[in-house]
Amino acid sequence: MDINRYSPTYKVNKIHMTKLTGYTSEEIFELLYAVKAMKAKFNAHEETKILTGVTVALLFNDTSLRTRSALEIGARQLGAECVNLPYSEKDMRAGENVKDILSVITRYGVGALVTRGIAQPDLDAFMEVSTIPIINSTNDDFVPMEVICDLFTIWEKKRKLEGLKLAYVGKGTNTAATLIMGAIKCGMEVTVSIPNEYPIKCEHLETAEQYGKINMVADPVAAVKDADIVYTDGYSYHDVITKEELAILKPYQVTKSLMANAKADAFFMHPLPATRGVEVTAEVIDGKNSIVYEQAENRLHTVKAVLALLVR
Repeated sequence: MDINRYSPTYKVNKIHMTKLTGYTSEEIFELLYAVKAMKAKFNAHEETKILTGVTVALLFNDTSLRTRSALEIGARQLGAECVNLPYSEKDMRAGENVKDILSVITRYGVGALVTRGIAQPDLDAFMEVSTIPIINSTNDDFVPMEVICDLFTIWEKKRKLEGLKLAYVGKGTNTAATLIMGAIKCGMEVTVSIPNEYPIKCEHLETAEQYGKINMVADPVAAVKDADIVYTDGYSYHDVITKEELAILKPYQVTKSLMANAKADAFFMHPLPATRGVEVTAEVIDGKNSIVYEQAENRLHTVKAVLALLVR
């Protein structure tokens, strides 16, 4: 389906967003058009205080910089407020009950719960009892808001999605798993080159393959050939990567010579934080074909779009 021939209604038949698996192509398009509208209003300095009086609760079991900033700033621009809920594995082991947590914060007037670093089985339990949106910003399996942001950035820069070739190289992360799902549902051709030692989870690949073909290629050079987008992710966020890991991942580093195999107007993408000289060289991420800062900027507009469509 061609996104440019789609007529948005700015509505989705969903209350939660913890992964993109259950989202149809049309619902993803609705989100992308909402991001476009939010960015247009932002650039025109128009107020978008459509969630005045709403409280958005953040339940983070992980550190964050860009995601938290985008959420707090975006919520404020919508007229809402953010509150940070304390999260502790110790509390959960001490008897905190998912149903109790959701029931109480709902009675406090919270309109949405945005999580980070909460395991998918726990989020599934949250969704079973929650009457307010549960939005997963990041966990070990999925990064749905980031991928909506990435798809919008591609659409914004390339003016289309259907038929574009997306090449993902590097470690099989949660970003890779979610990106593949979103890209396929938008009609993109997806090629993946990752080392056997760091695969994408089999269940995520199998699910994505129900919606389209994924080209798994051993050679990263072959993977990026004629690509419109070359995408990689960080290898380590909190832990120090070992010399052994670096040696395994070295052939997948995005370098100028690797990018030369993609189309001349191909863009490089990375969700940040990035380690220059590890998964990507400085000349690529800081080069003229890099759109990583556009990606980072669009997180703000994506947050606003997701909250606007999901919060009732």
